[in-house]
Amino acid sequence: MMQSMTGFGKAETTFEDKKITLEIRSLNSKNLDLNTRLPSFYKEMEAEFRKKIIGSLNRGKVDLALFYEANAAESASEINIPIVQAYMEQLASFDLEESEKLKIAIRLPDTLKTERESISATEKKAVLSLADEVLQKIMSFRQQEGESLQQDILERIAKIGQFLETVKTVESQRINKVRERLQTSLSELEAKVDENRFEQELIYYLEKFDVTEEKVRLENHLSYFSEIANTGHAQGKKLGFVAQEIGREINTIGSKANDAALQKIVVQMKDELEKIKEQLLNVL
Repeated sequence: MMQSMTGFGKAETTFEDKKITLEIRSLNSKNLDLNTRLPSFYKEMEAEFRKKIIGSLNRGKVDLALFYEANAAESASEINIPIVQAYMEQLASFDLEESEKLKIAIRLPDTLKTERESISATEKKAVLSLADEVLQKIMSFRQQEGESLQQDILERIAKIGQFLETVKTVESQRINKVRERLQTSLSELEAKVDENRFEQELIYYLEKFDVTEEKVRLENHLSYFSEIANTGHAQGKKLGFVAQEIGREINTIGSKANDAALQKIVVQMKDELEKIKEQLLNVL
């Protein structure tokens, strides 16, 4: 069953009169690209968050953000003077009054610090439990999105299969058209032709435009694609490779077509395949 790389999960918990909120959202990416936004004294947990996300989400551009609302005793803070001074130095090149620079600097990260520098084992356990809850939500979200993707993609694969059946019909007519066109041209020339030699030359000519092998390979690729899509998960990259092979066979049929009706069908197959490729970018 396919899974999407798009997802969102959010959960909240209360610990010692403090409200903690954790959000995780993900988008498509070739690899796992994790970005965390944590308060300073939760940064020691970053490795544990990363381990959980790698074990659950596998791939995608993942943003994790943790927020908390502390009680009055917890929120007592003081200005982190070295950090503010560093920000002021960076803002020195801007044409602003000192008061404006200070207002900007004080709003930047880590300009306030609390006496608290670490979290207890109990609080850490509560936060990690919250992360498990959020990951379950985002995985459920991905599953639902994946089902919609799978239905759409397999419908398009089926359409390409239907176009392939039409190719088989059109191709047999195309061979007859080529034969008739050559015979008509020879008749107009009023030239005497050795029928055996004509048949040999005709067979040689038609072999150049024969797409039998391409049709067989394309049919096999379509079947293999559906098989992969319906088994297992995290198959997005593999399906992408099979889609490339499908495209290669469709292109070859198009290059050998030499027939307007067949070219039209090839264009329709290419259109469906491009839509499939766009969808596959979001498949885990």
